[in-house]
Amino acid sequence: MARARRSRPTGVVTVLKRARRLPLCPLAAVFFAATASLPAQTVPPQPIAPPPVTSTTHSESGLSESKAPMTKDQAAELFRSVDEILAFVAKDSHLKASRPVKRKLLTRDQVQRDLRSKMSEDEGAKRLERSELVLKKFGLLDRDFALKPFLLSLLTEQVAAYYDPKTRTVNMLDWVKPDEQKSVLAHELTHAVQDDRVHLEKWGTPGPTDISKNVGDDNRHIQLDEASTARESVTEGQAMAVFVDYELKDLGKTLADSPEIGDRMREMASDTAGSPILARAPLLLQESLLFPYGAGLGFEQQLLQSGGVDVAFAGALDRPPGSSHEILHAQDYLAKTPVPVLTMPDIHGLLDKDWDPYDVGVMGELDVRIITELFGGQQMAGPLAVAWNGGIYFAAQNRNAAPAVKQTPASIGTIYYSQWKNRDSARSFLKIYAGALARKYSALKKVDLPNGDEDHLLYSTSEGDVWLSLEDTGVFISEGYDRAMAKQLEAKYREAQGRGPLMQAGSQMPQHELTMGFRSLLPGIGVPRAVIDATHRLVQ
Repeated sequence: MARARRSRPTGVVTVLKRARRLPLCPLAAVFFAATASLPAQTVPPQPIAPPPVTSTTHSESGLSESKAPMTKDQAAELFRSVDEILAFVAKDSHLKASRPVKRKLLTRDQVQRDLRSKMSEDEGAKRLERSELVLKKFGLLDRDFALKPFLLSLLTEQVAAYYDPKTRTVNMLDWVKPDEQKSVLAHELTHAVQDDRVHLEKWGTPGPTDISKNVGDDNRHIQLDEASTARESVTEGQAMAVFVDYELKDLGKTLADSPEIGDRMREMASDTAGSPILARAPLLLQESLLFPYGAGLGFEQQLLQSGGVDVAFAGALDRPPGSSHEILHAQDYLAKTPVPVLTMPDIHGLLDKDWDPYDVGVMGELDVRIITELFGGQQMAGPLAVAWNGGIYFAAQNRNAAPAVKQTPASIGTIYYSQWKNRDSARSFLKIYAGALARKYSALKKVDLPNGDEDHLLYSTSEGDVWLSLEDTGVFISEGYDRAMAKQLEAKYREAQGRGPLMQAGSQMPQHELTMGFRSLLPGIGVPRAVIDATHRLVQ
């Protein structure tokens, strides 16, 4: 179902990024490697029998698509423009372009073939499957939603020119008019100058990718996992800033001196009406796809206004933020305000006999915003997300589940512990989460408790017990474990808090966040066409 356009006070949200570990860019990150297997071309390719007349269609994304491949002359002119645009990018960002950039022209079939290949790779496919089960267990995706084929359709619709840091190649499309690809090149070539400074492939994935096996691993993942949300928001936000400046150059304006343009653009980018597949995507995918571009642009805009170009570009690359909270609240990043990181207790002694560790990470402010909007509506999402004060989750798979059941969320048990800035917000979140349980479980039944109250809730389901408990400002939620086990787990989680370290904003301690972690499983395809369309509508 298409969603109505929504305005967000803190910017738009983008997609999933646990997949740089899996494949998907508009959702956030699978695209950078999408065409790594194709040989780079350093000269324009020969056209495929260009027809005497070239007709065009206006795509759903706002780009004009040619019904025939571009001609040899068009390709040569587009290839030549790369160096000119790269010079503009370097001047606009104050980042040096110290190495040449290869350029490649791709057909639609090549792009689709490579997307399928990347999303079918053994390691990536397994990670995507694991993320899908956890997201469905939390209710962020419907149980019957077929994620992989939908992602392939979505990425194919949204693909535009994109930069591959592995081969230092900018990939262009032979079915899109050359003039309309140039502004997209300004975005993608920003990644090239970023690559010169920090080597994006390594910089974007600094944390562990293995499965956590003990409490030491658990806390290492929580504190040192990949910085997919924050770091991708920096790279895409910077690229969006240059993209906007390139679009405005003939008007003599920039994002820095026309901040209202960035504000309007972020609002327009949330309108998915021009992208039919994106419009009917689950809220999780819409938010995950657009967050690095919209919220990232907002983050960079605040840095530009507070410290200028060098702070916004080189400064953010050299001292990257570590969480979605800092992207949404750039003032906390600039002030180096500590971001709360909760501590994982040692629960392996309780669980490992019957449960295999499956996933562990941070449930950050962005995750809370998405969950609250999905379960409780948009009006509740903003205020509750701001009241979030730290959250972690753990997922395990039942060792005794039948092979067929292990392919479903029914085999997964989850724990989610969160802290809040006040008790009222904590209680509101507990109620919203409890109210959505009927959407996830077909055989849900509330269990009456002796001396029960609204802060302690127990439900029975076909997939095991669900226990929700509020103490002080901490909410504990267990799904899939029996009540006795849940009570033991809760005691360990509550006892462990207060002893964990606080992550300093900008320190080299990035977090893996549930929803944005999914993004890293996707192949990097560049700026989504929905964002390009929003910019063209605004500037032209």
